[in-house]
Amino acid sequence: MTQALLALAGNQNSGKTTLFNVLTGSNQHVGNFPGVTVEKKVGQIKALKEAALVDLPGIYSLSPYTNEEIVTRDFILKEHPQLIINIVDATNIERNLYLTLQLMELQVPMIIALNMMDEVIQSGNSIDTERLSKELGIEIIPISAAHKQGINELIRAIKKMLKQPQAIPKPDFCTGEVHRALHAIAHIIEDHAKQNEYPLRFAATKLVEGDQVMQEALQLHEDDIHIIEEIVRSMEHALSTDREAALADMRYSYIEAICNDSVCRLQETYSQQRSEKIDRWLTHKYLGIPIFIGIMLTIFYITFSVVGGVLQEWLEIGIEAFSEQFSLLLSNMHVSTWLHELLINGVCSGVGSVLSFLPIIVILFFFLSLLEDSGYMARVAFVMDRSLRKIGLSGRSFVPMLIGFGCSVPAIMATRTLSSERDRKMTILLTPFMSCSAKLPIYGMITAAFFPSHTAIILVSVYLLGILVAIISGFLLKKTVFQGECVPFVMELPAYRIPAAKSVILHMWDKAKDFLHRAFTVIFAASILIWFLQSFDWQLHYLNDSSQSILASIGSMLAQILAPLGFNDWRAATALISGITAKESVVSTLSVLTQGNDAMLTQALPQIFTPLSAYSFLAFTVLYMPCIAAFAATKRELCSWREALLTAAYQTTAAYIVALLIYQIGSLFL
Repeated sequence: MTQALLALAGNQNSGKTTLFNVLTGSNQHVGNFPGVTVEKKVGQIKALKEAALVDLPGIYSLSPYTNEEIVTRDFILKEHPQLIINIVDATNIERNLYLTLQLMELQVPMIIALNMMDEVIQSGNSIDTERLSKELGIEIIPISAAHKQGINELIRAIKKMLKQPQAIPKPDFCTGEVHRALHAIAHIIEDHAKQNEYPLRFAATKLVEGDQVMQEALQLHEDDIHIIEEIVRSMEHALSTDREAALADMRYSYIEAICNDSVCRLQETYSQQRSEKIDRWLTHKYLGIPIFIGIMLTIFYITFSVVGGVLQEWLEIGIEAFSEQFSLLLSNMHVSTWLHELLINGVCSGVGSVLSFLPIIVILFFFLSLLEDSGYMARVAFVMDRSLRKIGLSGRSFVPMLIGFGCSVPAIMATRTLSSERDRKMTILLTPFMSCSAKLPIYGMITAAFFPSHTAIILVSVYLLGILVAIISGFLLKKTVFQGECVPFVMELPAYRIPAAKSVILHMWDKAKDFLHRAFTVIFAASILIWFLQSFDWQLHYLNDSSQSILASIGSMLAQILAPLGFNDWRAATALISGITAKESVVSTLSVLTQGNDAMLTQALPQIFTPLSAYSFLAFTVLYMPCIAAFAATKRELCSWREALLTAAYQTTAAYIVALLIYQIGSLFL
């Protein structure tokens, strides 16, 4: 039986992801839309096995200004879903219905899931859903995705719609000059729209907006294009406004009219009132950034020194016990010496040293997920807008940078949401300076060995160092390569809400799963390679002294270049090379080269670094070129090997200069 294809569409922060998780549970997979790198989630509705639900990117309109908007409209127009589930935030219904009107123009059967109705009711407000449904000609189901209210009714409505599909009534909510322009253009393009399988009203509206993508898709003649432009100019002249404002006014006038009859708003919801009070402090002109730093300092302290540190020690004990028993088993089996060394000092030591940081990764992302789902991260972008403008970027660029604290790959991909090519390229270059989670094992290794009493302070300083270098780089790039002004920043701040436990757990599981996948694939392979290179010489003789190995000879050449930075040991240089495959490999490489577990690695590091050179090493690992996966994402987004290589070269050069300054200036005082 062929699965029905359903599309879940809505504004950002409307509860779309929460509803998707409620409907599909854990039965979902993640991929990319064809031809682009915007992530999509596809899941099977638990109570409706014959339906596949596609979670479309959160958008505010169907105008092709961002990649998310292009993806959403192309998916609906080309993949032909049987049903659109349009999730609407009931606490901000006027703003959300703007997208609803555009979705109606696509003439695809649709159900509106009116989310957060519990908050509307609790605040004493009300929405007459029956009247609103009659006005729009679309069935409306009141729900609360966070509390799983109304979900059964929504599923029943979906089943009914799939069994008895009902086309949406052709919307005609325009009046006056806009009405005349739309209908005049519709007569001109009717045959073209039918031939190319585009809804007539949608195509006409896009042409009024000046949508070049639609104009090319309809394959219009030059004479038709000229007539259409004359019609639009006449409309603009009559209304004394531009084409886009005319359509926006038309839509909002209609929304205002139907909401006046259907929505009773006595006051803002309690969550909105609470948010305004909290924002007086968290978005304060002078206190906003210090509060953010204080929150992150607290998170790092709890993660590394309180909960995460203890759990890491327990896991280290377990891994060490497993390695000892496994070593004993291999000895009893009388396996060859080289295989024994490979499995214990290569695989177990390399993978185990990285695996022990799993609790820290999970706990850190638990806190970050709380900040994101609560709505605080949107405030951070708002607060950072003023600072970012000084370096030539808007607050919107801070969103990819925030993602960069998790992983540089999706962060670089997220720059596609930026409408300015200048802002996008500049953000791609600066985002890897944000310290990704893959570097956490390196920080944990260095702080445990050299700064056990000042872990939180060292960690915050490292994160701030990356941000500072990004700021300085922004100033330089703004004056040289990326001259010009950044685009205006407009962002809707969602109300603060208590994060859903399931959403937080799923986020943590995704990060843990990704970490484990890297540990048992990339790190596993890198550990074997490093063991081989440090166990054999160029004549492939098995060695007891790794200083004579292939790896040592390669590392020694690089160590001479790194000597001014304070770490001229070939093992440190080699670890940095392996870090290009995956940043966690820096730890696994040093663990393999010192042939020990985490406790032995901590004891061996003072033979390679001094406290000052260790901090210099930290600074270098924060800033130098990201892993191969991130480099590939950079090349893909920039569509140029040359620009990608120049970006990596700039990042590595910046890392070298900063580490050099830290060590050389520090040597004057220490």
